[in-house]
Amino acid sequence: MKSLLIIFAKEPTSGQVKTRLCPPLSLEAAAQLYHAFLTDVLEVARRLPRLSLALAYSPESAALFFRGLAPPEAHLFPQTGADLGERMHRAFEWAFAAGFEAVLLRGADTPDLPGEIILEGKAVLESALAQVVLGPSRDGGYYLVGLTRPQPELFQGPAWSTPGVLEETLNWARALSLTVHLLPVWRDIDTFPDLEAFLARPHAPPLPGWRSHRLARDLLRNLPRN
Repeated sequence: MKSLLIIFAKEPTSGQVKTRLCPPLSLEAAAQLYHAFLTDVLEVARRLPRLSLALAYSPESAALFFRGLAPPEAHLFPQTGADLGERMHRAFEWAFAAGFEAVLLRGADTPDLPGEIILEGKAVLESALAQVVLGPSRDGGYYLVGLTRPQPELFQGPAWSTPGVLEETLNWARALSLTVHLLPVWRDIDTFPDLEAFLARPHAPPLPGWRSHRLARDLLRNLPRN
């Protein structure tokens, strides 16, 4: 079975990414940290066996940046759609049209997510144990979604960026009679308390997220003191 991991990514531009970390971080520091997130996520992805890689990037003008960041074998395509749900649905459509049979999509807000969790989702889809795989995040959303065929209805119902996204998605899956496999809960890094929790866990090289951990620690150490 041809399987694909899509990474949803934004260009790390000051003022456009991780703004909920500001303050205490500056907008520029938040962008630097998100760049480290992307680098860590790609490092994990490249190690995963028998799993092709794609980056769905935003904005469309960032193609050159992501071609330089991504490994040569990665597929690249821009995100399109009016909201997050439509952008994710279109990314899945692209993947299935390209001939992939099990497709997983993750964001870049969990730089320390172990590759074993992604491989668990891959194995579940490839073995037909479930039609949908979801990775719950502690904020009520999900950090990963996997499908064996397009499911546009799953991305039309939830109110995005709210605590009810996972629950609403599960309700839609039940209404569509889809079998769902839940992966372990993981914490997105969206707010400063999220970042503090991330820093409280060890991330020595080559553990996932080690670059982000080191940079975040340095950025916070260099904050001006009142």
